[in-house]
Amino acid sequence: MTEETKPEEEKKPEGEESKPVEPPPDRESTSEGTVTIGRTRVPYRAVAGTYTMKEEDGTPKATFFYVSYTRTGVRNASQRPVTFAFNGGPGSSSVWLHMGLFGPRRVPLGDADTPPAPPYRAIENEFSILDLSDLVMIDPVSTGFSRPVKKDEAKEFHGLEEDTESVGEFIRLWTSRNQRWESPKFVMGESYGTTRAASLAGHLTDKLGMYVNGVVLISTILLFQTARPDPGNDLPYVLMLPTYAATAWYHGLLDRRRWKTVRSLTDEVESFALGDYASFLMRDGRTSDSERTSVAERLARYSGLDLGFVERCDLRVSPQRFFKELLRGRRRTTGRLDTRYTGIDRDAAGEQPEYDPAYSMIQGIYTAAINDYIRRDLGFDSDLIYDIISEKVRPWKWGEQGDGKYPEVVSPLRSAMNRNRRMRVLVASGYYDLATPYCAAEWTFDHMQLDAELRGNLSFKRYEAGHMMYVHEPSIRQLRRDLGEFVEHALRS
Repeated sequence: MTEETKPEEEKKPEGEESKPVEPPPDRESTSEGTVTIGRTRVPYRAVAGTYTMKEEDGTPKATFFYVSYTRTGVRNASQRPVTFAFNGGPGSSSVWLHMGLFGPRRVPLGDADTPPAPPYRAIENEFSILDLSDLVMIDPVSTGFSRPVKKDEAKEFHGLEEDTESVGEFIRLWTSRNQRWESPKFVMGESYGTTRAASLAGHLTDKLGMYVNGVVLISTILLFQTARPDPGNDLPYVLMLPTYAATAWYHGLLDRRRWKTVRSLTDEVESFALGDYASFLMRDGRTSDSERTSVAERLARYSGLDLGFVERCDLRVSPQRFFKELLRGRRRTTGRLDTRYTGIDRDAAGEQPEYDPAYSMIQGIYTAAINDYIRRDLGFDSDLIYDIISEKVRPWKWGEQGDGKYPEVVSPLRSAMNRNRRMRVLVASGYYDLATPYCAAEWTFDHMQLDAELRGNLSFKRYEAGHMMYVHEPSIRQLRRDLGEFVEHALRS
């Protein structure tokens, strides 16, 4: 279509190009509270508010919603640590870490498959990190109450690089407005939030000159090749096998007299997975029939699956098939985020489950809790939907990091650690997580080509729960102790 033949309605009215866009006014609701953590009563000021992101010429781009908690009665607030935290998705709000682990209120869940009945109310969080650090919970654009100023510009925030830059800009703004440049800083993310955290570590260091003391990665994925089984990419089958075994053990399909703990089992399975199983997959067509039979038998024994099924899968059992197959005889499926949870499908046929029972157990509880807490306790009201998990971020742009197929953010994290040699990293994983398996996370760090001098800056912890290990009471207690030790160690470095 030439310029001369364009329909009249496609042309912008005269002067529209220069018409200014009015930014939404920044909002702020402040409240005071206290939380008892251990034997310490911590007074704090909570601020639920919005920041408007702008171009350098003042053009508004997006509104970020956040909730900050700062301890009151502190002699020199500029020296107190501050933690910036978020969840993942991409497309998730910060509700899970906010109401599950970090904030002064949390959602009590019970154990796997035993959620409380509605209505739901948050309780005081004795595991909050507010005794260790001030806290800023961030909702990226198109999640929570965060929105682009213009709907058609949302895609400018929906990508790995775009998201890193916008969240980095929010962190810079909050730090400047609150005079916290001299404060020790931590970045903590979960799931895709670990992807963001690793990317941010590089961005903050290289682009903003903001060095952080520590990065906490909860349920880690930095190298997507480890989680996407494809023809020619057998790596995920190797790295998921220890979690398959842990799941079978949890559901009583493996001999607990032989393996008394999940650690004793997974150590043995890791040795097989990274050894004979990986070797077989690398050579496959070049292996003998006897070798194939030996690997198939051990694969079936460790995974709790029928040998015939394993052979029909060509010794490559995808997660979706595993979820459906493991408990098929009981007419149950297993969870993805947490394989301890079980689901009920319409029938016991088919290759994949109808839903993730782990997510379905927590979705309604957290949704009710955050909506009530923000409005009732924090006093921030809005007619907007608080987007817990938003599909508006699709399609997500992966940019140059892996050309979209297998993105990786190991490089910016390694670069940040090389430049800031005091920065420490904690990797927290659940044994029963098949969204971001613990073996994949640890394998990633084994292969990040980090200088030997800096290996001591890495810490790895495992928990007997899943993706959101803090829904499990013993795990949240251990995780809180591990976080305390990590923060204290990072501050002494």
